[in-house]
Amino acid sequence: MRYVKNPVAQFLLAGVVVLVVVVIGTVQLSRRAATDEATTDARQTTELLAHSIAQPEMPKGLVAGSPQAVDRFDQTALRRLLVGDVKRIKIWRADGTIVYSDETRLIGSRYPLGGEEREVIEEGGSDAELSDLTAPENRFERGLGHGLLEVYTRLRSPEGKPLLFEAYYSAADVAERRQQVYDEFQPITLGGLLVLVAVTTPLLWALSRRLERIRTDRERLLTAAADASEAERRRIARDLHDGVVQDLAGTSFALSATVRDPATDRATADRLEPMAGSLRSSLRSLRSLLVEIYPPDLGVDGLSAVLEDLVAPATGHGVTPTVEVFDVEGASDESLRLVWRVAQEAVRNVFRHAGAEHVTVQVRGIGDRLVLDVTDDGAGFSPGDPREPGQDTSGIGLRGLRDLIREAGGRLDIRSTAGEGTTVHLEVAR
Repeated sequence: MRYVKNPVAQFLLAGVVVLVVVVIGTVQLSRRAATDEATTDARQTTELLAHSIAQPEMPKGLVAGSPQAVDRFDQTALRRLLVGDVKRIKIWRADGTIVYSDETRLIGSRYPLGGEEREVIEEGGSDAELSDLTAPENRFERGLGHGLLEVYTRLRSPEGKPLLFEAYYSAADVAERRQQVYDEFQPITLGGLLVLVAVTTPLLWALSRRLERIRTDRERLLTAAADASEAERRRIARDLHDGVVQDLAGTSFALSATVRDPATDRATADRLEPMAGSLRSSLRSLRSLLVEIYPPDLGVDGLSAVLEDLVAPATGHGVTPTVEVFDVEGASDESLRLVWRVAQEAVRNVFRHAGAEHVTVQVRGIGDRLVLDVTDDGAGFSPGDPREPGQDTSGIGLRGLRDLIREAGGRLDIRSTAGEGTTVHLEVAR
């Protein structure tokens, strides 16, 4: 059975892959958006608590650590600060001193502030991060849950000092809020994907059908071109054989008879003898050309003979040829024609460009495949070399055959190294 790559199947597979990538990307983006939204909610809540409750209610003396100011702030503001998901409140001076917290044991303690905290105090804004519960300043938060999200923003004391307002939220509560937001995204995401599928499926189907028609038309045109080329080769070979070759053969016989005729004087015979030899040589060359244009016996039994005829001109190019054919029984005429045409182009390239001393044409059957190797010991080439088969200067024939080989489920490889010769390798179904 032949394996032929189906561009329609490849196109549909690519469409499915793109759809899967879109689904995964959409889910990831939705999760990220939900996380950002949940964090944004915590930051907005913190800014609201800082600027609407803590800053207006902050008494003078709190920054200096006055116990009366702390008591007053407890009475007027604490109950309204510890609302909802807020688990802890801290207010810091720029030097790292905690001037207020609902955990009174922290008041007056001093700890170094991180770069983000100092930046918020100096420039304003807000920031959020997961709490490091191993840090000394967070030792009293370890019993508030498995994880906490700390959000901080800047406020000002009545004395005009910049302070850091910090609120702690349960990470589990933030995750729950994130899931709620994500659940709200899901209908939009799924609806968008359903619309995408509904729109693209008919389009993909129509494009796949069009690709299938193009592929079928292309294959038909290639087959028609190959058949037309083969018919034209056959016609030219037949016309030459029945016309010019027969005329030249008759003239050659007549010259040879005239040379041997006793009635012909010796001087005339001596002049005609080289002409007869030249004519016979031209006749042999023309017969080789006829075989090259279209072999008369291209079949399993005649394959070896036509390949021998193909390499017959090798000696005239200073090349020693070798032909090996074995285990090709059961090969189809189509596969044999393809093997012949590839061998023909490869041998032509050897004669024209390789500068080789030896060329081997080997055809063998391996399982359900027919394998051709045309190997020479010539100059070879490097990738991009103009002599490379498939380039305009020398490999037009082989390059043109690639599509036919591909449509037949075959594979053509050209392997070469500069100075080490070239191998043209063909595999095609029997």
